Amino acid sequence: MAGATLLPLATAGATAQGTATLTDIAGRQVRARLPARRIVLGDGPLAYVVALLRPDDPFTPIVGWGDNFRSADLGGYLAYRQRFPTIDRIPTFRGSNVGAIDIELAISLEPDVVVLNLSSRAAAESSGLVARLARAGVPLAYVDFRTRMFENTRRSIEIMGEVLGEPVRAQSFLQFRQRQIDRVMAPLRDLGHRPSVMVERAAGLYDDCCLSYGDGNFGELVRAAGGDNLGSHWLHGTFGTLHSEQVIAADPEVILVTGADWRLYSPTGDWVNLGPGADPSEGHARLRRLMQRPAYRTLAAVRRGRVHAIWHPFYDNPYYFVALQKVAKWLHPERFATLDPDATFRELHARFLPVAYQPGYWLSLNTDS
Repeated sequence: MAGATLLPLATAGATAQGTATLTDIAGRQVRARLPARRIVLGDGPLAYVVALLRPDDPFTPIVGWGDNFRSADLGGYLAYRQRFPTIDRIPTFRGSNVGAIDIELAISLEPDVVVLNLSSRAAAESSGLVARLARAGVPLAYVDFRTRMFENTRRSIEIMGEVLGEPVRAQSFLQFRQRQIDRVMAPLRDLGHRPSVMVERAAGLYDDCCLSYGDGNFGELVRAAGGDNLGSHWLHGTFGTLHSEQVIAADPEVILVTGADWRLYSPTGDWVNLGPGADPSEGHARLRRLMQRPAYRTLAAVRRGRVHAIWHPFYDNPYYFVALQKVAKWLHPERFATLDPDATFRELHARFLPVAYQPGYWLSLNTDS
């Protein structure tokens, strides 16, 4: 196995399966056969949670998943495929919208449980997925690593620990996570000035500027990192769009864009390729082009080099505390002079994950870090 010594799996392959009840992140009582031996992940990137809790054999219980693990994060998917080639054989559902799930296929896979992100709940209900699963006797559990990442990640990891029969490992990760969050929270207790931050979601993936975040998700993360999220002043939901004129008038002190390996979405787009092993020289070139768009080219942040790009999948991923450390260091370099987010991510991989760490998850306009 790649990386350093992993924490032992609690009772992998040995825990007897029985019917149990868990409370999901929506507060629903879910009765299911646990630990689950057949799982459908409505959102493919939930694979990152499974890998965390079952590093020796993460994908054997996955009988179906959304194809957006591959399409929305190709670099990450390929890193796992190199270690676990059989993931290409897992049945997939097209699209990242849960409404696109083939309900008949999901039922035919005979899952012990279907796991969905809480942000998909409305779509799951309106598409008929919830009702059809209930009629077929297939349990459905919600988790949330996206909408309220700080509030809901702990319970969501505990839920996945119950689903996979790995409660001890779940708690070990949560203890590590909290220690890393505390390394940011403590130095910010006496914080005065909060730099204004413009976060552009998936910059360059779409023609229009500027997709952003309200109080949730990366907006919540920026606030926790000691920043003032621009989108929070105008956007009332987790996600939304800011006009170029709003960005220009606000003249934010810091610009942050998210990016990933989106070759399968937009082969010719100017999105910043970030993720394991991503080429920083290519990323810098794309980031410079993005900063020539009307919303940014006159801003002081661009002139001063306070422009950064970070891996988009942190936005629905339990590893977001690594992004918290990096953003805090960008916003308050003096307070976090000794904090090393790269070392944190390396330790996470070495202790908990089955693939080796590769740099490439962030860059700045004028430097690689």
